[in-house]
Amino acid sequence: MGKTLLRKVWDLHTVRTLPTGQTQLFIGLHLIHEVTTPQAFDALRARGWRVARPDRTFATVDHIVPTRERRRPFLDVMAEDMIASLERNCRDFGIPLAGLDDDRQGIVHVIGPELGLTQPGMTIACGDSHTSTHGAFGAVAFGIGTSQVRDVLASQCLALEPLRVRRIRVTGALPAGVYAKDVVLTIIQRLGVGGGVGYAYEYAGEAIERMSMDERMTICNMSIEGGARVGYVNPDRTTADYLEGRPFAPAGGAFDRARAWWTSMASDPDAAYDDDVEIRAEELTPVVTWGVNPGQSVGVDATIPSGREAGMDAAAVADALAYMQLQPGQPIAGLRVDVAFIGSCTNSRLSDLREAARIVSGRRVAPHVKALVVPGSVSVKRAAEREGLDQIFRAAGFEWRSAGCSMCLGMNPDKLEGSQVCATSSNRNFKGRQGSPTGRSLLMSPAMVAAAAVAGEVTDVRKLVNQPEGAAS
Repeated sequence: MGKTLLRKVWDLHTVRTLPTGQTQLFIGLHLIHEVTTPQAFDALRARGWRVARPDRTFATVDHIVPTRERRRPFLDVMAEDMIASLERNCRDFGIPLAGLDDDRQGIVHVIGPELGLTQPGMTIACGDSHTSTHGAFGAVAFGIGTSQVRDVLASQCLALEPLRVRRIRVTGALPAGVYAKDVVLTIIQRLGVGGGVGYAYEYAGEAIERMSMDERMTICNMSIEGGARVGYVNPDRTTADYLEGRPFAPAGGAFDRARAWWTSMASDPDAAYDDDVEIRAEELTPVVTWGVNPGQSVGVDATIPSGREAGMDAAAVADALAYMQLQPGQPIAGLRVDVAFIGSCTNSRLSDLREAARIVSGRRVAPHVKALVVPGSVSVKRAAEREGLDQIFRAAGFEWRSAGCSMCLGMNPDKLEGSQVCATSSNRNFKGRQGSPTGRSLLMSPAMVAAAAVAGEVTDVRKLVNQPEGAAS
């Protein structure tokens, strides 16, 4: 019987099986940033340890950095301390750092792929929940906590529980106006925020195979929101074409050999799965979250549920509706938004910005909406500016910012105020996630965020996809 990609990568990186039943895995790439590393490095110093493999470690700054005013020292003392700590630790331990003035700086899950650090067949770890993003390349990528960051720094290994594999086949073709974000929100809605516990998700099917690497990264990024430890797509020609010529990717004959090996790591045709799920792409619509976790969502043309629906926890629904100030049976379309945010490690890549710019071109942001676009990296920002996307956004009334995690989480100056409603292309709509304890977040695709910014309310982007420019204001 054949093997899944997960099993192939797991077997290749197994150091030993521990008495606990866990596997000690060698980690091929360790990505670090300013937030989850200070205590880990302090622990190394306290024990007199060195970093085991600085050549397999790469650092950037992203979570806490301002996206508007970047002069040092930062006004936020904690942010300044965290950045200074990472700079000192990388210097002392010989770790490469894409700092604030580095052309490679950006969100860790954006720069890893665009630099070619992320490659098929790798094990990857990072002190960030959304490390599953890198699975889009056929890597097995784990988000880890600070104590595990310490362990990887010291040993280049992790102790992990073995995983089952659920294949999720997205068959057919996506309709116009439906995006990768809608696909993954639908998966989480149907399988639940805890449905993936103990699993790796393998994304397959014609719709996935046709996706660009940016779209695959969006899908894999939110695997963790469905409870899965890992999410991945089998490497193929699209994967190799993306990596060719990247700074850290193999070159010349080495690239040709790597391409052949990457392809061999894909799941075998006769691989066995622990579960198999099919999603029919042609049935999907744009999706918007209405609640306080990514599984609480509906199609844009649907109404907010009451909790009586099969499989829904009535108490959880009631709590979410009270927090969001919504009523059962209320249409999600037409809900007023105060803020529109395009960014985050889920949806801040060039193709995301292109699609959002296409929606807002020739239109204006509603007068009551604060709208901002935050590119995922310096590279994305410069590429977008070369294409004139920044001018399209500015002309429409968006703020154009520097690279960083921004309003995805409340760890930098970009925060909601009071009970503002935010149309956001990020990945979490938890209570207080975007910086205000009463702020309300509606997850959706970047194109849907753009449409909401223009309309001033949740609206079906499909109405604008084929509408002439200037027809909405």
